[in-house]
Amino acid sequence: MSKYMFILRSSDEANAAAADVDFAEMLETMGRYNKGLIDAGVLVAAEGLAPAAEGFVVDFGSPAPVVTDGPYGETHELFDGFWIVDVKDADEALEWAKRIPVGAGVKVEVRRVPSLDEFPEDEFTKAEKAWRERTGNL
Repeated sequence: MSKYMFILRSSDEANAAAADVDFAEMLETMGRYNKGLIDAGVLVAAEGLAPAAEGFVVDFGSPAPVVTDGPYGETHELFDGFWIVDVKDADEALEWAKRIPVGAGVKVEVRRVPSLDEFPEDEFTKAEKAWRERTGNL
């Protein structure tokens, strides 16, 4: 099994179209998708994000970090939410990503989440592994 993250990105076009969608209907549609992930036993985590206006960016491009309050960046640079799934391979991840109930102007970036076993074992990976076992965050 491999973990994959689906990163939801919306365009200005998608955001404008979403303004016309009933919020309760959108929640129900997304809830059905999430339930499908749960029923299949592949969902690890999923969260929607508050608007960028409530966030901030910490930029390490200078000697001292620079903080910029939201909204920040272009719409295509932002993401609105994510899922992490644990599936057998990239093909299965792709199949689930293609089912996400979104409309035109939305992109979903799919990225594999490396496992701790892929990193050299040192005191830090041992500590993280112990934490994951203790908390059930494997």
